[in-house]
Amino acid sequence: MRIAVDARELVGRRTGVGRYLERLLTHWSDLPRARDHHFTLYSHAPFAGAWRLPVSTTVLAGTGGTRWEQATLAAALRRTAPDVLFAPAYTAPLLAGVPFVLSLHDVSFLAHPEWFGWRERWRRRMLTRAAAHRARVVLTLSEFSRREIERHTRLPAARIRIVRPGLDLPGEATAPAATTGDRAPLVLFAGTLLNRRHVPALVRAVALAAKQIPDVRLVIAGDNRTWPREDPGAIAAALGASSRVEVRAFVEEEELRRLYAEASVFVFLSEYEGFGLTPLEALAAGAAPLVLDTLVAREVYGAAARYVERPEPSAVAAAMVELLRAPERRAALLAEAPAVLARYRWAEAADATLEAIEGPERGQTGVRPQSDPGLTPV
Repeated sequence: MRIAVDARELVGRRTGVGRYLERLLTHWSDLPRARDHHFTLYSHAPFAGAWRLPVSTTVLAGTGGTRWEQATLAAALRRTAPDVLFAPAYTAPLLAGVPFVLSLHDVSFLAHPEWFGWRERWRRRMLTRAAAHRARVVLTLSEFSRREIERHTRLPAARIRIVRPGLDLPGEATAPAATTGDRAPLVLFAGTLLNRRHVPALVRAVALAAKQIPDVRLVIAGDNRTWPREDPGAIAAALGASSRVEVRAFVEEEELRRLYAEASVFVFLSEYEGFGLTPLEALAAGAAPLVLDTLVAREVYGAAARYVERPEPSAVAAAMVELLRAPERRAALLAEAPAVLARYRWAEAADATLEAIEGPERGQTGVRPQSDPGLTPV
């Protein structure tokens, strides 16, 4: 089978969808049947990658935006006529003339349009709805997201398939990294800065927590895409907390792993996610997650997280101080981690995603159980 892949997210800094696609390609390399296919990765600029697959890359002129997707990529696909296109990032070229599988990680722009500028809101709502209805199958990451897609796009449930992502653990282990109670009082947030993640409330909570834990520090790592614009650094300065709050627009994966390993607490106050991967990565590294109490958070993190009802700085500060001062409270959360982490394996995610791309000839519809005793952990 000739499989085309929209690989724009592999260009430049790989966050979010870029990391997701990179992990799939890496783990497809370990699936024997993946080598029966040929993958063509389309992008708007060169990128590096070394996957053990029959793979080629095609660079098409342009900036990689909506016009590139809907015109340039569509024209290339009409010329080459692959068997299927894998579109990993919410939208797909509608006039390409080939069947496609769409990954739709969340529908925040449909559920909460007030979080987006009018242009971005219009683009996402129009293209994503149209792409979802034209897709052979839509992949998403959680039961919560499946219900939201069904509700906001009116897509039949049978066309939506849940494929949970994996975690980058050695050998896909299911136990968190060994940890002790003597970690520094470092609080970490990692992920794109979005208004719904309430990073300003986190900064204010750290300023409050510092009254009880003078050496507490906060590192915020992620691209700032807030709208209207929020400035965590300026908020920290106004609170006299600049010395304890560090804001980084981007960190390489090796540095992110180091931060996970040093942090005592990972805070993620998001009120809407399709999944929410970084708290799981922190949990796997031995940092206790502190998250907002939402349906998707309960589904994804289960008993392995400390929950707060609202992103109110005083409540967040109280929970933060509780975890930082009581290593046994963090240890209790980490004790719940193996059962949670065992749900998320890239080998299984890659297998299920490839099966969806391969299509009905494999004789599967709906949500496939993510287990295959024949797979070798990598």
